[in-house]
Amino acid sequence: MKSKTILLDAGHGGMINGVYQTAGKRSPEYCGRVLYEGEFNRAIVRRIEELLEIEGIPYVNIAPEAKDISLETRIARANKYPADQSIYVSVHANAGGGRGWEVWTSPGQTESDVIATVVAEEFVKMFRGHNLRKDTTDGDIDKESKFYVLVKTKMPAILTENFFMDNPDECINILTKRRQRDKIAEFHVKAIKRYLSA
Repeated sequence: MKSKTILLDAGHGGMINGVYQTAGKRSPEYCGRVLYEGEFNRAIVRRIEELLEIEGIPYVNIAPEAKDISLETRIARANKYPADQSIYVSVHANAGGGRGWEVWTSPGQTESDVIATVVAEEFVKMFRGHNLRKDTTDGDIDKESKFYVLVKTKMPAILTENFFMDNPDECINILTKRRQRDKIAEFHVKAIKRYLSA
């Protein structure tokens, strides 16, 4: 198995004294409840940490604070780790009127694309029948963008968008359900373990 440290980044801020730390980044109110993306992201990262611990895979949470840490700070923290000995994983929930799951890398073909493909394949296994939103124009299934955290990291980096918090079905039946959240964390870890074992 390859020896890599997984650098986990729960996107956006959490709660401090009952106040959400990131403007916007929340669902509409469904069933009397609002999903705050930063809280969802933190729950997924915590579960990923638990599962990586069980697997004996080293990891670091680069933004454990509830405060919304700047992208520059997140990247500065990540880039302290050797590029050839680490993988950066940024976890998010999506919005914008769609449905399904996405994985993003920086433009061009890099090792990030290899990792993204494995994560996407494990998503499909865990969430059969759910929409994998992909872009196959360059021969693989990840989407590509110059997101700051993807182009400024020195190591391979992916960003996952785990269903849509403004889709009532996905918000109510996936993003707010404990078992479904566990499944999201599980396919991330299954993919990491599979990639490291290849």
